Amino acid sequence: MKKSECEKAIRHLVSQWADEVGVQPGQARMPSFSAFRSWLEQRGYGHYLSFRSEMGPLEDAEQWFDEELKQTWRN
Repeated sequence: MKKSECEKAIRHLVSQWADEVGVQPGQARMPSFSAFRSWLEQRGYGHYLSFRSEMGPLEDAEQWFDEELKQTWRN
């Protein structure tokens, strides 16, 4: 898959995951990218973490995760 397709899907899935586990964007408690990644794998969405990237797909996905949850201050 193309990186742009994966980005769109991951950003959408972050919202789904956050709703499911009760994470609010910008909250003080830091959401877990590892938990999100496990959630993706368990639901058959792990293929969205497989794309070509200079930084690496996991690093890009974690950045999108942080942006969607308004956690970029941690980076």
